Amino acid sequence: MKTSSLMAIGAALIATALAAPAFSQSANLANPAALTETAPASFKARFDTSKGVFVVQVRRDWAPNGADRFYNLVKNGFFDNARFFRVISGFMVQFGINGDPQLSARWREARITDDPVKQSNKRGYITFATAGPNTRTTQMFINFGDNTNLDSQGFAPFGRW
Repeated sequence: MKTSSLMAIGAALIATALAAPAFSQSANLANPAALTETAPASFKARFDTSKGVFVVQVRRDWAPNGADRFYNLVKNGFFDNARFFRVISGFMVQFGINGDPQLSARWREARITDDPVKQSNKRGYITFATAGPNTRTTQMFINFGDNTNLDSQGFAPFGRW
């Protein structure tokens, strides 16, 4: 997929399914501590947007904490009716804020520990955003280019589109 295509998809994002049937938003979302299911070794998440569909292939061995968090967010509908909110041409597209301000507030402090960087931030790889060590929550980005400079800063990709 070309960067321009992904930027067009950035207009609207709705996560709808893993490799299984679609999930609906779960009451568990109100309690981040309850969403700790271990992700499968490998799984796909399908994103239906106003500009088309794309699929993210997740590899738990790349970044287990990130893969587990992503799995639980998708499975429980956290990204339903969410939007891409930051697009920087040639760099990345960012998403991961729920449309319900109260729900987003509950997740703001639900941090996960960092994973070691086992994959590079290459074009198409998906990575959690951070505000420093051990601050990953729900926001992530997809690299538009080869952003290998992010590797040494602790940005650990957990999948790719």
